[in-house]
Amino acid sequence: MKAPGTAYNDPVLGKDPQPATMKDYVNTISDNGGVHINSGITNHAFYVVATQIGGYAWEKAGQIWYITLRDKLTATSNFQDCANLTYQAAADLYGAGSLEQQAVKAGWAEVGIDATGATPTPAPGGGCLASLLKLIGAA
Repeated sequence: MKAPGTAYNDPVLGKDPQPATMKDYVNTISDNGGVHINSGITNHAFYVVATQIGGYAWEKAGQIWYITLRDKLTATSNFQDCANLTYQAAADLYGAGSLEQQAVKAGWAEVGIDATGATPTPAPGGGCLASLLKLIGAA
């Protein structure tokens, strides 16, 4: 979480491909659209939030992510949605403008996403299939 992309550097396996920021986002149709490879981005945002808030990660930062994952994200959510919804969850749990909400904004900014708290607009036909169809020119 602290440094995605540094888990291993092995002569046989190669280098850990996980990016830490949107600048290095891997656009792929494999891995269900890069869900695991790109998870370093959200992991790093969480790390920054947790370290800025302090204490045990599960006490506040963990609650923000848990509520967002459990109640707010959908199958078509993207990174921007996750940023906005964690920002909203921080306000719901700890108050608008709270240290926790500011930490969420800073964590997402660190990975190249501006968390605004705006309600995401569902994208029609998102997901892996849409990415595949777009890649082959059928969408």
